[in-house]
Amino acid sequence: MTEFKQDYDSPWKETLEAYFQEFMFFFFPEIAGDIEWQRGYEFLDTELQQIVRDAELGRRYADKLVRVWRKNGVEQWVLIHIEVQSQPEDEFSQRMYVYNYRFFDRFNRLVASLAILADARASWRPNEFGYTLWGCSIAFRFPIVKLLDYTERWAELEASDNPFAIVVMAHLKALETRGNAAERQLWKLTITRRLYEHGYGRQDVINLFHFIDWVMQLPAELERGFWQVIRKLEEERQVRYISSVERMAIQQGLEQGLEQGLEQGLEQGLQQGLQQGLQQGAHRQLLRILEHRFGPVQEGLQVTLASLPVEQLEQLVDVALTVSSIDAFALAVETGTQPEEDHEDPV
Repeated sequence: MTEFKQDYDSPWKETLEAYFQEFMFFFFPEIAGDIEWQRGYEFLDTELQQIVRDAELGRRYADKLVRVWRKNGVEQWVLIHIEVQSQPEDEFSQRMYVYNYRFFDRFNRLVASLAILADARASWRPNEFGYTLWGCSIAFRFPIVKLLDYTERWAELEASDNPFAIVVMAHLKALETRGNAAERQLWKLTITRRLYEHGYGRQDVINLFHFIDWVMQLPAELERGFWQVIRKLEEERQVRYISSVERMAIQQGLEQGLEQGLEQGLEQGLQQGLQQGLQQGAHRQLLRILEHRFGPVQEGLQVTLASLPVEQLEQLVDVALTVSSIDAFALAVETGTQPEEDHEDPV
């Protein structure tokens, strides 16, 4: 499967791009059956952004524009415009129409506009736009999927091996548990366990977990409890996907540190600024791992870590991910070695 990009700022878009074929078969199976998947498909992100900028309708929610080929034997391709709409919007249908005709005008190709309605208002189901004036009329209809409808189809979600069954489950339980963090923690654990029970591969577990983690955010204390349970689960299954997720967070922190370092470098010297930014990013993310696993970090240990060079902080990431207690971690920092009894070979 396709790996996610490193920005993680829009998990719906990232998940759709990573699993586009699965998305189509899950939500729009009839359309998926008419696509010649062997010919591949192409995301037209650059063209999409250009058209979005040119259309002056206010805020934009356009998600993906995809070029596919049909199975009808004719040498032709069509465009699929997909939107994921998380909030009711009065002019949603009009915007879908405007995008449709702008895509048609830009490419001179047939365009299918599809919408996923991810909001919490059961009655909001826009699927058409039109008007009539002096004998001239416009009538535009587009297929929609209302995620709330899957609440009554939970057994189907549990039985499905499609990644978007996990996505829908996480989304629905995130809506259902708003204001009830303890219940959300239980459902976050339940859905995350399914990633292992269904036999998803390493990258799929990481991809889908990022979506789960984004929509089902928890208070710090409950989040620490969640990670403790998942770590035990992974130890039982002899995998370390969770370590991979944390290392990706570290990498993101280092990249943020690099950006900070570049800015600081303008004022205090490039090399010094880069090094300071990298050190701050590594320090921040190392503390995040320790807090996830063991709770608040004592001020003395925080001060010690803040004084370490970035190379040593990077080495301590593995220690933080494998030791059994905060005391064992502090000892490893003091001695510069990793306790033998806590060491695991990476998978």
